[in-house]
Amino acid sequence: MTEKPITMEPVTKKTTISSLINRERGFLIFIAIMILFPFVMNWITGTGLNEGITKFWQGQFITFFIMAVFAMSYDLLIGYGGILSFGHAASFGGGAYAFALLMKHWAPNFMSQYRILIGSLDITQTIVLIFVFLIVLLVSILIGLLFAATSIRLKGTYFAMLTLAIGQALFILIKATDFHEWTGADEGLHGVPLPVWLNPTQNRLTVYFITLVFLFGSYLLMKRMTNSPTGHVVVANRENEDRMRMIGYNPVSFRTVAFVISSVFAGVAGALYSIWNMSATPNMLSAVTTVDALIMTILGGMGTLIGPIIGAGISQVIQQFFYTWFGARWPLVFGLLFMLIVIFLPYGIVGTWRLKRLDIKEGWHRFVGLFKIQKDQS
Repeated sequence: MTEKPITMEPVTKKTTISSLINRERGFLIFIAIMILFPFVMNWITGTGLNEGITKFWQGQFITFFIMAVFAMSYDLLIGYGGILSFGHAASFGGGAYAFALLMKHWAPNFMSQYRILIGSLDITQTIVLIFVFLIVLLVSILIGLLFAATSIRLKGTYFAMLTLAIGQALFILIKATDFHEWTGADEGLHGVPLPVWLNPTQNRLTVYFITLVFLFGSYLLMKRMTNSPTGHVVVANRENEDRMRMIGYNPVSFRTVAFVISSVFAGVAGALYSIWNMSATPNMLSAVTTVDALIMTILGGMGTLIGPIIGAGISQVIQQFFYTWFGARWPLVFGLLFMLIVIFLPYGIVGTWRLKRLDIKEGWHRFVGLFKIQKDQS
């Protein structure tokens, strides 16, 4: 009897793309719907892509896309790393202020004195934007390292309180009247100059697709990180840090990786938020902003990535309907909704579904079977 030789099929780019489509089918459908949304809305209303209700809902979704990435970055910390930080808004606001300060105080002077040309093509604005976003990345990395350094000797409640203190210190610093000329103190930094093609008032559809691409790319990158060996070690540290230390891993190094990566995504989200509002305000660094990200993560489900996106959608989009229906009382209604979700879906929407989906499917099959029996008997 001869044994059949074992052959291994090579992993090709085609199989990788097909497996990605199978795994992320729901998310890709959502992205496709969002791509078509402005055009379908324009076709229904006939108001134009940059006018009327179509423009209004583009603005609502721009906020949703940005806050979804911010919530996902927080999920990397609390959901995958088990790190409760009350200072995560420092990265979000730090990225916003880094972008706004450079675009307001440095970029106009630089562009008035220098021109960067490729032949007859002026690329000065493009180079300036690339440089500004590189500074945003640097600031975000430094903030992430700052919070990572505090986690070396502190854990649990003490660490959470220290992150709150650091976040509030940065919040107070940005509001200081000593820097009013630069930061605007309590008022914030408004009227950030932007290229015409990036101006959300004049070209909202462009900003819509930029933030949508940012959400799409951020999700894929974070998913890749959480499924990598580094991501698995981060999750293992969450489960049992002492055991990981015993088998040779340094928990501090992997916590630092989690802090830096989450801070980078939050910082870029903050920069895009400052583009959307053409401003940066102290509230972006406040503890309330961190709590907002925490609520979005809890609503959708911690440790899922897709959960914070759903949580951000509930928090950012549905509140617009609540304001229309309930007026100034909408926070009370939203609070009641949040309480009900926490009580009946203790692991969030996505987390509870993943935990209970087999029971739900089995119950559905039983219901369908019972319905068929009753139908046959009749």
